[in-house]
Amino acid sequence: MRERSLRILLLEDNPADAELVTDVLRRTRLDAVTERADTKEGFLRAVRDFAPDVVLSDHSLAQFNAPAALRLLQATRTATPLIVVSGALDERAIVESLRAGAEDFVLKTNLSRLRPAIDAALAVRQPLEKLSPRQLEVLRLVAQGEPTREIARRLKLSVKTIETHRAEAMKRLGIHDVAGLVRYAVRVGLVGTDS
Repeated sequence: MRERSLRILLLEDNPADAELVTDVLRRTRLDAVTERADTKEGFLRAVRDFAPDVVLSDHSLAQFNAPAALRLLQATRTATPLIVVSGALDERAIVESLRAGAEDFVLKTNLSRLRPAIDAALAVRQPLEKLSPRQLEVLRLVAQGEPTREIARRLKLSVKTIETHRAEAMKRLGIHDVAGLVRYAVRVGLVGTDS
């Protein structure tokens, strides 16, 4: 059970569409507060100051799109999922967003899928809260295919310390092999499929 309202950032340049999404969420009785951004600068400010739990992003704004927003989000709020909410079905855009690490894609014509998509995105990322910042960093580097010795060199730690961080992350996530760790990191957007 959450101690506070869920914070949802809407990256949407159409106020009417943002209100539609907010209204749909309200009707599902989701305990949430929303904030809207419509530019890259506004998005960065909201990510920093509003600290969203979930980002709902239109695929393409005037000079900013969901994959670009996702890259910025992954650099600052690793465990925050981004769900693309779009008015049109563009298969290329869907694939691009999902490969970049977007959690899901919901059409504005089928917003009944939005609440289940949010719940699923939060559930899959909840175990990340058990990891320390260092364990999260080691997890990301392992998932990028970095060898243990290179991770140790990069982080200025011993190989044994890296192995300990990796083992503890696996234990806390309930994952029993490195391949599973990599799949999980890709699944939650810590690394894209291009990494």
